[in-house]
Amino acid sequence: MIGTPADSEVFTALAPPVGAGVEECWMDLDGARMRYLRAGSGPVLILVHGLLGYSFSWRYTMTALAPYAAVYAPDMLGAGFSDRPVGIDHSMRGMARRVLQFVGNLGISSFDLLGTSHGGAVAMMAAAECLDESADFSSGMGVRRLVLVAPVNPYSAHGRRLAPFIGSRFGTALFRLTSAHMRFSYPYWHARMYGDRGRIPPGALEGYMAPLAKPGLFEHALSIVRTWTEDLRELEATLPKLASIPTLLMWGGNDSAVYASSAVPLAKWFPNSKSIVFPGIGHLPYEECPEEFNRALIEFLMSEKTRG
Repeated sequence: MIGTPADSEVFTALAPPVGAGVEECWMDLDGARMRYLRAGSGPVLILVHGLLGYSFSWRYTMTALAPYAAVYAPDMLGAGFSDRPVGIDHSMRGMARRVLQFVGNLGISSFDLLGTSHGGAVAMMAAAECLDESADFSSGMGVRRLVLVAPVNPYSAHGRRLAPFIGSRFGTALFRLTSAHMRFSYPYWHARMYGDRGRIPPGALEGYMAPLAKPGLFEHALSIVRTWTEDLRELEATLPKLASIPTLLMWGGNDSAVYASSAVPLAKWFPNSKSIVFPGIGHLPYEECPEEFNRALIEFLMSEKTRG
């Protein structure tokens, strides 16, 4: 199941180095090759990246959490350095099921699940799938705790407007036209993800741009936004199922992608939850203030473990 095929080595040679104690692995998933990183030992923590992100997003989280957990960070199919198969289901539910398929292939039944941005919405859908007794493929799986970092949700007006526009016929044509020049505009859009541009970590831009060398990344993104509006409706209908799961909500106070104000209505669906807002921080708190982020994450996971 694990191995690095020669054709993937051509692209992964361009990937940023993984941290000390972090291992690069590969898995066959529905006939495609999924790349993932793993580190540490103990209770399992699965990390789900956001749109146009990949396992690189977790370079500070994995090394900090490794003494406390067995941490797995996949490049979802279509993203990072995983294969980009054409025609797969890119809806939130479809991606949630791939997360669970990934976990099942690892032989894991009980795990903590952390998702950021679009990956946060996917994480919520995956947790709901585990609670659905009719979902045979996830039978026996259980999400112990949820950690949602600025998750895409039905209550942030910015995402409700922007993604459906990009997914429209006109928006798609415009996106394809501009994506041809994305290497030139990427630094601008990347910088907007931070509340303080002085906090952008060294090598962050180069790391996020590295997967652009592998064709198909922007088609992958377009496939996701095409079902965005319908996905948000389904997600809102799914939220009541998640009330029993201990949940940590984390946001940057200056998030320009998924507004921090949406944390309040979202938290109402999670009665057993804790919310943390990092003042002055943008959409990527695990990069912009990694020490504070990791401290809060470890505290939540350890306190909930003690309660259990």
